[in-house]
Amino acid sequence: MMHAIATTLVLSFCLLHPTTSSAQPLSNISSCLLSNGVRNFSLPASASYVTLLNSSIQNLRFALPEIGKPVTVVIPNSKVDLQRVILCAQNSSLAIRVRSGGHSYEGLSYTTENHVPFGVIDLMNLNRVQIDSATRTAWVESGATLGELYYAIGQSNQSLAFSGGSCSTVGIGGFVSGGGFGLISRKFALAADNVLDAILMDPNGNALDRGSMGDDVFWAMRGGGGGNWGVVYAWKFQLVHVPNNITVFILDRTGPVEHIAKLMHKWQFVGPYLPDEFYLSVYIPTGTSNGNVSMSFTGQVLGPKRFAMSVLHHTFPELSLAESDLSEMSWVESTARFAGLNSVVDLTNRQLGSKQYSKSKSDYVRSPISMQDTIKIIQYLSNGPRGFIQLDPYGGAMARLESSKIPFPHRAGNLYSIQYGVSWQASQNDHADEFIGWLRSFYAYMAPYVSKDPRAAYVNYLDLDLGTNNWMNATDGTSDNSVVHARSWGRRYFLKNFDRLVRAKTKIDPGNVFNNAQSIPPLQY
Repeated sequence: MMHAIATTLVLSFCLLHPTTSSAQPLSNISSCLLSNGVRNFSLPASASYVTLLNSSIQNLRFALPEIGKPVTVVIPNSKVDLQRVILCAQNSSLAIRVRSGGHSYEGLSYTTENHVPFGVIDLMNLNRVQIDSATRTAWVESGATLGELYYAIGQSNQSLAFSGGSCSTVGIGGFVSGGGFGLISRKFALAADNVLDAILMDPNGNALDRGSMGDDVFWAMRGGGGGNWGVVYAWKFQLVHVPNNITVFILDRTGPVEHIAKLMHKWQFVGPYLPDEFYLSVYIPTGTSNGNVSMSFTGQVLGPKRFAMSVLHHTFPELSLAESDLSEMSWVESTARFAGLNSVVDLTNRQLGSKQYSKSKSDYVRSPISMQDTIKIIQYLSNGPRGFIQLDPYGGAMARLESSKIPFPHRAGNLYSIQYGVSWQASQNDHADEFIGWLRSFYAYMAPYVSKDPRAAYVNYLDLDLGTNNWMNATDGTSDNSVVHARSWGRRYFLKNFDRLVRAKTKIDPGNVFNNAQSIPPLQY
């Protein structure tokens, strides 16, 4: 069992002089790591460096040659290793980037801005999962993927589950730090809502549990965004009870613009209002085929087929759902199904899935979009490059929790979220700006139909278009202007919770050791 015991590690550091040159930090970090017993790291001259760096870069935009590369990639094997790496990075004047799965939409876990020398701490070897079926809890190291957690749960107890997302290679650390919406969130809320405890490594190398980090910091780290508070070594989760067999389906529908618009329009009055046991999302890709537009519905019901059929026939007869469309399986089998995997065992494979060049954005919808405007939206999509929108239903438990319970504020009043995406191939990189430009234009077009004052966004769908910090050093000083500037985009992710996040940041990391392009700045004293 992992125990969240607060400890301070005293290290025998070399006396190194901070510097901003590229050669000196390379020498400093190497010497510091070796002298403190950390052997598992790679430098730019190492044969393994490129493979290791690229192994968890999911968005190929951030693997291009012009993107700044880290001075080192370190893979800690233990909590002690992790503490030593944090202190060595600071001693070597390196900015710190922490990567658990590499799915950051803007690459913030393995890139930096303004050519600041930096190191990547990759948590891939900190991936241990320990399930306690009797108490329905799990201790999970931050480098574990969702798939590794799901597999461990399935091996332990077929009637237990965790409220997480569908992509099996997403890292636990980043997912939970941003809130963590998933297929059973309408029943059991977010991943971050189900955190019971955690072990946080602060800038001084202290390992803090829930009691020793304090209420504000424990509140902030559950949905306040990654890369802000320190490095979470491990999380303690509440697992939830689900039926031994649940119902899943994926329905594809194709037709003229008006037909697809009719289905999307009706879904707005169904998806967010279904019983909590239901998740029914909409996916609409761009483009047309023979003049027709396509869409798909992804469904998961925590109950048998007859329950799913009965409810959906009554609430959404336009789906023309047939019993043959539905499958019953265990919850862990459903996680493999929705991840596009052939078997449950594949959940443990960290290298599954195709990587691509992409850009994403997000929105929240609080009032149904009219049929006339839905037709216009589908028409706009049908003329786009390779991209999509996905509509995820809220309601249920998502609407019953207070918006201040954790930093994630998008609760009551939100019908659904929209994720926008566009992607392209390597051969099309000369036109990347055109693809991104189309997505931004579509996002601007959607402004009348989504939340306002501010126009909200989901921090797990990071979007640097909303604004960025401008740190010039590895650990930068801050000012009142930094907070004012960050509030302009921070309120879009966190609404009224932003100011409490600033207070938590000031408490845990007043020196701004853990920062990135959209991190929370501390107050200046």
